[in-house]
Amino acid sequence: MTAVDPGRDVTYHRFRFPADLHLGTADGVAAGPDGLVLAAPADRVEHTDPHSGDTSGYDAATWTSPVVPVGFAAAELVPSWTADAPPGCWLRVELRGWAGDAATTGWYELGRWAADDTTIHRSSVPGQADGAARVAADTLLVTGATVTGWQVRVTLLRRPDAPAGPVLRTLGVVASAGDTPGPPATRAGAPGAPVTVPAPRPGPAGDARGQVLDVPRYAQRLHAGGETRWGGGGDSWCSPTCVSMVLDFWGAGPTPDRYAWVAPPGPRPVVVHAARHCYDHAYAGAGNWAFNTAYAGLHGVDAFVTRLRSLAEAERFVAAGIPLIVSAAFTRGQVPGLDYDTRGHLIVLVGFTADGDPVLNDPYAPDDEGVRRTVPRAAFEAAWQGGSGGAVWVVRPESVPLPPAPAQANW
Repeated sequence: MTAVDPGRDVTYHRFRFPADLHLGTADGVAAGPDGLVLAAPADRVEHTDPHSGDTSGYDAATWTSPVVPVGFAAAELVPSWTADAPPGCWLRVELRGWAGDAATTGWYELGRWAADDTTIHRSSVPGQADGAARVAADTLLVTGATVTGWQVRVTLLRRPDAPAGPVLRTLGVVASAGDTPGPPATRAGAPGAPVTVPAPRPGPAGDARGQVLDVPRYAQRLHAGGETRWGGGGDSWCSPTCVSMVLDFWGAGPTPDRYAWVAPPGPRPVVVHAARHCYDHAYAGAGNWAFNTAYAGLHGVDAFVTRLRSLAEAERFVAAGIPLIVSAAFTRGQVPGLDYDTRGHLIVLVGFTADGDPVLNDPYAPDDEGVRRTVPRAAFEAAWQGGSGGAVWVVRPESVPLPPAPAQANW
């Protein structure tokens, strides 16, 4: 492990299954060959999908993690996971905060996730707020409690007549200290006015100068005027467009038969397919962070949400051959080369010039040729750190090693 970079406290911890089953409390789940499976149901749950009104009964089983200390007062917690949820199955993910030997918040739902929309409508759960914390789509924001640790609980649900059950492969949480911006509803979508927070403190230079990864270039704005379900298309589909670019970089994207349902096919049906399968029916957008990495995880890759402290940390990933999907917010003129306003936008970081300036695949372009952009390092780092607290989505095959983590591990 390498020395920690300067900046805000950030930690990431992940459980891998079935290896880590014994670390938590299992109630009806067991080890399967590829992850946790629903073995002997511990409960029977009646669930009414608020987006369709349909009520169904489900067998349910849970796994509850141990308490994970983070070593500082956390302001935000963001879970992410990889899993399979065949038809008739879905997952519920919950979080709560701890300090010392006691829980300091209740449980909050951070997602009702299904791989498609035939069983339930995948969604975050709005309206969860009390004096301790509140849920903003994919993020638990600590507002009145002291949280120096976290605990996560996942429920696997399956209709009794389902031919196969859900499988949970990984489950992790990134915890970060204060000075991050507002809720995710202001971070991932169409252009608008950004939030303003202090610029980041620079970290040491990485070792990816002059290295640019050959990530394909996909323009989200090719979809303007086409399919408008699942978040509006065009201007709003930065997230699924970025995930599609990175999956195809790894040769892991869905095969044409998977998105043959897209009719008319339009300019790039794989992006429409991704938008549908990342869509959060409560948030009414395709930008839910955990839902995007969970979608990527359906394609045989490892995927998770974390935060980095600087572009120096990001350079370590590029040096390892791993592009990053980053979330930034900025006004027109704040980042030369990105000539628009956005309250939250996803961009693929594909490399660095010899001088250390970031090279981007920015999907907010009228065509694929306009996607590749080079921007000034300091301005972009400020927009990324200030806009999302350094949020990134890491998507890579397990066969490609992650770079060595810093002492305060955030990956």
